[in-house]
Amino acid sequence: MSTQESTAPTTTGARAPRPRAARSRAAREKAPRISVIGTGYLGATHAVAMSTLGFEVMGVDTDRSKVDALALGKVPFYEPGLDELLAEQLESGRLTFTADLSRAAGWADVHFVCVGTPQRRTSHAADLRYVEAAVSGVAQHLTHDALIVGKSTVPVGTAARLRGMIQPLVRPGLDVELVWNPEFLREGKAVHDTLHPDRIVVGGASQPAEQLLRRVYAQPLSEGTPFVAADLPTAELVKVSANAFLATKISFINAIAGVCDKAGADVTVLADALGHDTRIGRQFLDAGLGFGGGCLPKDIRALMHRARELGADRAASLMQEVDEINMAQRERVIAMALEACGGSVLNRRVAVLGAAFKPRTDDVRDSPALNVAAALHLRGAQVSVYDPVAGDPARRTYPTLAYATSVDECVEDADVVLVLTEWDDFLRSDPAELASRTATPRIIDARGRLDPVTWRAAGWEFTGLGRAAA
Repeated sequence: MSTQESTAPTTTGARAPRPRAARSRAAREKAPRISVIGTGYLGATHAVAMSTLGFEVMGVDTDRSKVDALALGKVPFYEPGLDELLAEQLESGRLTFTADLSRAAGWADVHFVCVGTPQRRTSHAADLRYVEAAVSGVAQHLTHDALIVGKSTVPVGTAARLRGMIQPLVRPGLDVELVWNPEFLREGKAVHDTLHPDRIVVGGASQPAEQLLRRVYAQPLSEGTPFVAADLPTAELVKVSANAFLATKISFINAIAGVCDKAGADVTVLADALGHDTRIGRQFLDAGLGFGGGCLPKDIRALMHRARELGADRAASLMQEVDEINMAQRERVIAMALEACGGSVLNRRVAVLGAAFKPRTDDVRDSPALNVAAALHLRGAQVSVYDPVAGDPARRTYPTLAYATSVDECVEDADVVLVLTEWDDFLRSDPAELASRTATPRIIDARGRLDPVTWRAAGWEFTGLGRAAA
């Protein structure tokens, strides 16, 4: 099926679908059963949220240990509020978990595909093996009419190809449709974002499929959440475009921070002034170490790769520059640490506050904080890392670093302190108390969240990105 063909609301199956009107009224009005394929950040949160909205839900994952943990009420990652909600929904009896995809395919009516699309090891392209396996696995085990809903972030054109791929897998006589419904949750705020989304985008849906998803999302729609009906390519592009725009905004202010350093300006005050412009806004204008995590870096690279495939060279070049500016921020912070220690960190004690790629999560995938910590360690520094919740994941990822159990322990006898993740624990610290614990009270605020006047008054040598005038 071509990309152009996929824009029309169609169904896919081994033969022409039966008219929906022929179904019984009871079948039409019965609440659909829901399966969620993949139980990572997106899938686990979506499964719990759908159950919270009153649906019977079955979460599916090939990782048996993850399934067993969720079935016992244990979320295998840190996400505020999700543990309590998971326990409530398991107790309600509406939420179950299984490693048996065929069981879920034969049981549910709506199948949400929430598996990962990591970057390929050999290129910037997205690795679509897990999406393909999930969609084909559901299709070949279906026993009744169903709607397959992709939520994973995929390159534009993927959904149309998947429609063609599942067509020969579906049993003759079944009415099966595949649509795309991108997710927009933020780690650290995933529960709220899933239950109260700022928009619901559905691509490539026939009228019956759209009506079914409107039933699934009836609660947020009743709260005023906009419902955007789109073609398949547009729906695929919405999420990655949103991430690309946010990444561009972050890299823009970081580039301007470099100008502020040269000109003797303060990028924080500049960002505040820009933020009063309603066309720009203040969010994502904090200059600092840059973005990381499991979404923005791989999504902008996948968009760059796909744009080049499509011949959209300007978009590809823009994403290339955004990525390069972002990665350069890590080198800038490393250089600042070296300068603070007289040109070398060999045998110097460096305290790193933060390991997660951002606060309110334990996700250390492509974490700028850990990347900087590891780079300083390789230069001979004695690096101590503290993070309120990401200590264990960080230790598994970088076992050669030392890990503290508190801010006080981390900064003990430090030659320089680096604030690399803006946890509230760090921002509320007493500067005078911490200064007394260090060998030399030097601090590098790589997130632009500390008040230079307060810290300097407490005896600290303070530096930040783009804050020459601070």
